Amino acid sequence: MTQLTEARPGAPEEPTAPARRVRVVRPAAVGLPVLGLVIAVAAWWLVTSGLHLVHPVALPPPQAVARSLAGTTDVLLPALGITTWMTLAGFLLSSVVGVLIGVALAASGRVERMFAPLLVAVNAVPKIAFGPLLVVAVGFGQKPILTMVFLLCFFPIVLSTATGLTTTPADLAELGRSLNASWWQSFRKVRLPAALPQIFVGLKVAMPLAAIGAVIGEFYSDRPGLGYQILQYNGVGDTATAWAAILLVALMSIVLYAALSAIERFALPWVRATTSAR
Repeated sequence: MTQLTEARPGAPEEPTAPARRVRVVRPAAVGLPVLGLVIAVAAWWLVTSGLHLVHPVALPPPQAVARSLAGTTDVLLPALGITTWMTLAGFLLSSVVGVLIGVALAASGRVERMFAPLLVAVNAVPKIAFGPLLVVAVGFGQKPILTMVFLLCFFPIVLSTATGLTTTPADLAELGRSLNASWWQSFRKVRLPAALPQIFVGLKVAMPLAAIGAVIGEFYSDRPGLGYQILQYNGVGDTATAWAAILLVALMSIVLYAALSAIERFALPWVRATTSAR
C-alpha cells in the first residue's frame, strides 16, 4: 500500500538536482556549410562546363578534378600527411615563440619600442621572396618549410598576445592591485586569462597562414608534400591533379581551423557565457 505524505507547512524543501544542459547540434550548423559547398561547386561547374567561361586547362571542371583525385590517392594522400605534419609543426613553433615575444613586448614598453618596428618590417616583406634564399641559408628538407610557416604565422600571434596583455579590463587590474598581488600573480591570475580570447584570435588567423607557408615552403624543398605535387603535376600539364592537391590543402585548413576552434571552446568556457550571442 502506497503511503502519501503531504508537505508540512514551513518544512524545508529537498534540493532538486540541477538540470544538465545538453548541447544539441542544430541542423543549420551542418546544413549551412554543406549548402555553401554545394553552391560553390555549382558555380564552379557553371563557369567551366556550363558557360565555358574559363579554359579547362586553366581551371578544370569539378568532375575532372574529382576523377584525378580518385586516381591519384596513392600519391596525394601521403603528400597530405606530410603537409599536415609540416603545418602543425610550424604552427606550434610559431605559437610558442610568438606568445613569448608578445609577453616580452607587453611586459616592457622599452622592449616594445626597440623591436616592434623590426617585427613590422619583417612582416611587410613578401614571404615568397625568401623562398630561394631559404634553400641557400638552411638547405633542403624540413627547415625551409618550417621557416616559411614561422615567417607567415608569428606576427599575428605576437600582435594578438601583446594586445591582449596590455588591454586588461580596469576592474580586474584594480582587483589585483587591491590584493597586493605580485607581478607574476597578477600575470597568471588576471592578465593572462583576460588575454586568452585575444590570443586565440591571433592563433585562428595564423592557422590558415600556416597551411599557406607549408605549401610555399614545399615549392623550394625536396619533401613530397602537396606543394611539391602541385608543382610537379602543373609542370607536366596535369592541371586537374594539381587542382585536386589544392583542394586537399583547403580541406586540411578547414579541419585544422575547426579543431582549433573546438579547443578554444573547451579551454575558454567562460567566454561564451559572458559575451552576447550574435
